[in-house]
Parts: sequence; C-alpha cells; structure tokens
Amino acid sequence: MLRIEKSHVDDMIAHALNEYPNECCGILAGADGVGKRLYKTTNVVKSPVRYQIDPQEQLDAELDAEKNGWEYLAFYHSHTRGHVGLSSTDVRMALDSGWLDIYYLLVLLHDRDEPRLNAYRVTDAGEVVEEPFEVV
Repeated sequence: MLRIEKSHVDDMIAHALNEYPNECCGILAGADGVGKRLYKTTNVVKSPVRYQIDPQEQLDAELDAEKNGWEYLAFYHSHTRGHVGLSSTDVRMALDSGWLDIYYLLVLLHDRDEPRLNAYRVTDAGEVVEEPFEVV
C-alpha cells in the first residue's frame, strides 16, 4: 500500500489550487511504497482538461530520485471539473507511456473548499482500479 506524508498531500492540493482552473501535475518518488519526495512539475499544455509533464522536469526528477535510491511511486494531477476518477485520456496516456506499475493520484477540485485525493492503478487491459493509500 502506498504511504504518503501529510505534507505531500497538502503540497499536491496547494499545487492544484494554485494552478486552478488548469490541471496541475507532478511526481511522487520514494522507496518501499513510502513517498519521500514530491516533484511539482509544469503542465506544459496549461489546460483545464489535460496535463503533460514538462519532459526536462521529468528527467530531472528521475535523475534526482535515482541519485537518492528512490523510484517513481506515483504521478499526480488534478481534475478541476468533469471526471471524478481517471478519464479515458488519462488511461490512454498511461497505456501509451507504459507506466502501469505506478499509482495515479488524482486531486479533485470539484469542491475547492473540500479537495479530495484518490489513488488508482491502470491495468494493462486499460481497467482503472481505485487503490487504498495511507496518509502518514
């Protein structure tokens, strides 16, 4: 089970609120299922319905994670309206990228006064499975 520090949850929500009405995006890295570092990245498409992590920022995060002995645990992004789970575009992006052994964290801002965080996995068949996680 994925374990996320409360400060990382708070940072993801703050990032989402700061980027509103556009989607935010980023990466959580760590070891043994425990998040150690949150990388807030730029959504290069600056869209309220899509995200794409800046490729250079993704490479920088990967190099930093490797240097610290961490691996990517999750990609995160926000939904500001519409889907309360992963969208068909999110699933297609996961399948196209091959990142299927990772969590997808979704910050829901449908009610900005009460943001929610959900975790999912995408199977190789394109099924979305909601996953439990623990805030520590």
